[in-house]
Amino acid sequence: MKTFLLLFTGICFFYNCSFAQVSISADTSLPASCAMLEVKSTAKGFLPPRMTTTEMFSISNPVAGLMIYNTSDNYLAYYNGILWERTNGTAYSIPLGAHIGGGIVFYLDGTGIHGLIAAETDQGANIPWGCEGFSIHGAQGTAVGTGNANTLAIVTACTYLGIAAKICSDLVLNGYSDWFLPSKDELNLLYAQRTLVGGFANAIYWSSSEYSSITGQAWMQAFYNGDQYTGWKSDPFYFVRAIRAF
Repeated sequence: MKTFLLLFTGICFFYNCSFAQVSISADTSLPASCAMLEVKSTAKGFLPPRMTTTEMFSISNPVAGLMIYNTSDNYLAYYNGILWERTNGTAYSIPLGAHIGGGIVFYLDGTGIHGLIAAETDQGANIPWGCEGFSIHGAQGTAVGTGNANTLAIVTACTYLGIAAKICSDLVLNGYSDWFLPSKDELNLLYAQRTLVGGFANAIYWSSSEYSSITGQAWMQAFYNGDQYTGWKSDPFYFVRAIRAF
């Protein structure tokens, strides 16, 4: 009985504390009613975590509002949900390999603040491209920037379950739901940064680029030698890695 009472008291204490407001101060005053946490002092300041730019971009999947003090340029910095920004309003150029946007940055365009992010792990193995019996209008794009449109075209026109494009389109990962199967050229960029991103199998990966409806083929890439091939869309032998744009 005594053990039960102690356990019950502990649970009640934890419950109350977990929903309490917190005041850090030299006196015993309560925090402001509008604040969950209030720090009071007339002699000392609030010191956030201090780190370099490299360390800042190594934070995995930061959430909007996260704040640090950047010792590389002596600025207070915060994550706005898309980019790290200084408190003077200027954004940090994103390095390749940064852990943001639900995955790992593997490509940047000329702005330095937009590009492509890869999921950190594969989304499947032994997956068919699907829709081998007909052409997918709008899925022939091969250039960087066409993977999302290819994927949308495939899942709109094809009702097959468990195909490469649908696996990516249905993916919800680290708070993001706008993943897609990379185009031929996007897949090649991903291959070029395979060591930086990591987690790839010594295997062949599908792109979202249809090669030919007549021959029933789509583009794919071998991640053991970098060669790009066309394969039968019905072949269930290949891997899938989703990406997203930012």
